[in-house]
Amino acid sequence: MTEMEKMKAGLEYSYADDELIARKSRAIRWCEEYNAIDGTDYEAQYAHLKQMLGGVGERVWISKTFGCDCGKNIFIGNDFTGNFNLTILDIREVYIGNNVMIGPNTLITTVGHPLSPMKRRGYMAHAEPVTIGNNVWIGGNVTILPGVTIGNNVVIAAGAVVTNDVPDNTLVGGVPARKIKDLENDII
Repeated sequence: MTEMEKMKAGLEYSYADDELIARKSRAIRWCEEYNAIDGTDYEAQYAHLKQMLGGVGERVWISKTFGCDCGKNIFIGNDFTGNFNLTILDIREVYIGNNVMIGPNTLITTVGHPLSPMKRRGYMAHAEPVTIGNNVWIGGNVTILPGVTIGNNVVIAAGAVVTNDVPDNTLVGGVPARKIKDLENDII
């Protein structure tokens, strides 16, 4: 198997692979181009996002500075706001539903590294997709780790580190994020 095939299969892979390095280099260029667009030229920003990401719904906006690892593994629904300094390490797929707001300085990562120092020295990694449901508000300075699924109508409190799945209609916060309370689903 190639390193890309291993990565897509959820197996440990080497991120020093030429194909993966080329993909990351392309994403770095796309992000540099995106971040160079006038911050008030929403049409140009949207057009660029539609070219660089895997899927983009209507009324999608990401503020500067935006960074990602691939771009084509990010799929965003309608009515999305990504505030300042959003980083999405999309080695694997990141699915974001409709009506999602993400606060500043947030990290969504699909990639992790082994606990073994020898494997880390060997440039090894593993990756798992992240899924975020509809009507989600993610506060500022939140970290969402690989393999997490966030349900619908969820609020993630500022500063939380989300290490496990979050069920629908829930407020979570803390490090690691824990359930604070149930939320009423008032969408009719």
